[in-house]
Amino acid sequence: MALKWQILKKTLQEAKPKFLHYCRISLCSPFSTLSSSTDPATDSPPPQLPLFDYQPKPYNGPLADEILQKRKKFLGPSLFYYYQKPLNIVEGKMQYLFDERGRRYLDAFAGIVTVSCGHCHPEVLNAIMEQSKLLQHATTIYLHHAIADFAEALAAKMPGNLKVVYFVNSGSEGNELAMLMARLYSGNLDMISLRNAYHGGSSSTIGLTALNTWKYPIPQGEIHHVINPDPYRGIFGSDPTGYAKDVQDHIEYGTSGKVAGFISETIQGVGGAVELAPGYLKMVYDIVRKAGGVCIADEVQTGFGRTGSHYWGFETQGVIPDIVTMAKGIGNGLPLGAVVTTPEIANVMAQKIQFNTFGGNPVCSAGGLAVLRTIEKEKRQEHCASVGSHLIGRLRALQQRYEIIGDVRGRGLMVGIELVTDRKEKTPAKAETAVLFEKLRELGVLVGKGGLHGNVFRIKPPMCFTKDDA
Repeated sequence: MALKWQILKKTLQEAKPKFLHYCRISLCSPFSTLSSSTDPATDSPPPQLPLFDYQPKPYNGPLADEILQKRKKFLGPSLFYYYQKPLNIVEGKMQYLFDERGRRYLDAFAGIVTVSCGHCHPEVLNAIMEQSKLLQHATTIYLHHAIADFAEALAAKMPGNLKVVYFVNSGSEGNELAMLMARLYSGNLDMISLRNAYHGGSSSTIGLTALNTWKYPIPQGEIHHVINPDPYRGIFGSDPTGYAKDVQDHIEYGTSGKVAGFISETIQGVGGAVELAPGYLKMVYDIVRKAGGVCIADEVQTGFGRTGSHYWGFETQGVIPDIVTMAKGIGNGLPLGAVVTTPEIANVMAQKIQFNTFGGNPVCSAGGLAVLRTIEKEKRQEHCASVGSHLIGRLRALQQRYEIIGDVRGRGLMVGIELVTDRKEKTPAKAETAVLFEKLRELGVLVGKGGLHGNVFRIKPPMCFTKDDA
């Protein structure tokens, strides 16, 4: 009897730490991801979110069903939402979001790659609130130090002669301004963009975008879409030569021989985290410049250290553009964008008055400067490199086990997972992706979707995302 008691006592002592671990999760988050269901393959409970020392405030506002009815009644029908039962997100803290019930979610999509430092980062919030108390708006017809300080700090992050900054309100607006600059400076009309690209949804940038999902049947101007240098699906694989030749052919056969400019993302965002074939931009920039055009880098999603290896995405290709556009992560959620170019190109805009009412707003400028300082202070670029490498390694290990994972790609915290039903044919696993998408939400993980067929998971979280989160 004494021996049996000793064995039972030892068993309870060994089980105690694991029991307390699960209790701690339950107590810290009353709506944790614990459920009665188990994984039938392993007969173990579903994975848990890492512990997070933060308690959301009680929410007493309208619930999801009521908000959804108002959206349907008063907002445009083109708006879409994720999940069969849309989430009512009411609070955010760093890499986590909370719904109306207080349930915590790991935000692996960062408000569509917009939250760079983290939701409600205290230093960014403080800069915004302090400026709001003094002056919310005055426009650039008066002097204010915030816009000048921000422009100086941003220009200091740029290589070469990229030293003149124009502030705008979004990525679409930035790309539209860049296209205007390219046409005025070159004296040519034809623009070249990549297939599978996304550069905005305004009436001008829709022409640059090359995914039918986002395009209306309207005049698109003198725009040519060349073959996408996609190492996974592209006809030339990872060899940039054939893709670059297609650009040359378009110039020779489809234009007067002169072009205004070429625009590309370094890692296509909406297109499904597609990184361009190595060496491609160096070849193409040379071709475009010989044809009288300028080269534009769309850094709306790849900028500010997200790729880990470099501060700007274009640096991964060893090039310096003539114009760089940026938005999203530049403001950590503020409506803010920028176009940075050379003094020579900027001078063409002085022919007329170029003005933006809210571009360089003091509150947005103060917040944007705080974002730059926070990324630097917290060494977020190095962090993205470390955590991203860990995440991609874990995902590629899963790829070895599961045939449905056709490709794992990306850099830093800009990662894509393409799902296919046939690895040889690379048939998009559209239905399966939709099922897994809902399952991830049930587990408390929010990811994005991309690619023409919606079969690519986009993992692009706030840059405070940890290895435990990964």
